[in-house]
Amino acid sequence: MKIKTDTHSHTIASGHAYSTIREMAKAGAEAGLEMLAITEHAPMMPETCGRFYFSNLGIIPRKMYGMQMMFGVELNILDEEGTIDLPENLLKQMDITIASIHGPCYGESKGIEKNTKAYINAMKNPYVCIIGHPDDGRFPVDYEAIVKMAKETGTLLEINNSSLRPDGFRENTRENSLLLLRLCKKYGVFITTGSDSHIDTELGDFRYVYDVLEECDFPEELVVTTSYEKLVSHLKHWKKR
Repeated sequence: MKIKTDTHSHTIASGHAYSTIREMAKAGAEAGLEMLAITEHAPMMPETCGRFYFSNLGIIPRKMYGMQMMFGVELNILDEEGTIDLPENLLKQMDITIASIHGPCYGESKGIEKNTKAYINAMKNPYVCIIGHPDDGRFPVDYEAIVKMAKETGTLLEINNSSLRPDGFRENTRENSLLLLRLCKKYGVFITTGSDSHIDTELGDFRYVYDVLEECDFPEELVVTTSYEKLVSHLKHWKKR
């Protein structure tokens, strides 16, 4: 299996990342990627870009250094109702959308039932393509319920390379990723793989993703990031430019 597309990365616009769009694109092409998605943090994340940034993404070329590009957003799930922090008129313009729980925006864990409800309600949004890093043990969830809802709504679940780093700040990510993968395998649910790179030197490095995929003998046919064409065919909202 070879991962050829990266659905999750950030540039300096997100406020706590360190490379420009051009630097990220060049590094992705040099790493052999077919496609790189730039998914800046949505406005409720401290120090990130505002709504006007997302309203103007259409001006950016969708091909750089011979590689396809997507421009979208990593939305913040704000509460158990699955509220996210961009309006529908902007979501319609995105090439790709991720929805994630982040402590600065969601607050402390609200318990398994409410955390699970937050993800499930976010997945019901027709413009949410991906659930980002659902592996974070600081926000425990019912993984079986999440996997079943992902299948029902056509939402992709992310295996996040940055989460799986041994020095990462999220908790129990390897154990949770393996559980998630086994359930996706059981129910035939598609996954995506994101580097969650915040600097260009991390692009194309999926060593920790490959490790968990191999450990649970995860089927390649359920991994959408092995080609650009396969990825876009599984995005429930695909804004083609």
